Amino acid sequence: MTTQRDRIRRHVAANPGVHFNRLARELDLATGQVQYHLKKLRRAGDLVAEPLYGRTHYYTPEYDAAERGAIAVLRRETARDALLSLIDRGPSPPGTVAADLGIARSTLEWHLDHLVEQGLVEKRRDERDRVTLALSRPGATARALREIEPSLPERLVDRFTRLVDGLVADE
Repeated sequence: MTTQRDRIRRHVAANPGVHFNRLARELDLATGQVQYHLKKLRRAGDLVAEPLYGRTHYYTPEYDAAERGAIAVLRRETARDALLSLIDRGPSPPGTVAADLGIARSTLEWHLDHLVEQGLVEKRRDERDRVTLALSRPGATARALREIEPSLPERLVDRFTRLVDGLVADE
């Protein structure tokens, strides 16, 4: 394995679910070079690519599809924070979680759609059709949360969204 290829594989192993742009940026490699080595690593079975939510995320082969999806969605700080709110509070109405996070309900719903799709959160309806959010798989969620930490650019995008939500809510 080439030195660059080995660097890429080690970086993906240390940062499961890392997306292409972050990989190129953090390793300070040209995008064409990263594309070339990723293609070789994928063909050799050393890496797996998972296109989710507008980005292609990379993993080492030991992650199954469910783990890859969970890690990809949890790379978003707001999704992580929503889960942490549910861990702290237990099952909660969406409005309470949105208020805890200081975000618009629509922003929360965008993240919830992905959390529900990945089987991390479920929306329960009572007899009056009111929704309560709850963790679907607390053990798997805890493992996925330990695997990743959002990058600075990912946190900045989420925080910018929260800022805009706050400005819109104040009008």
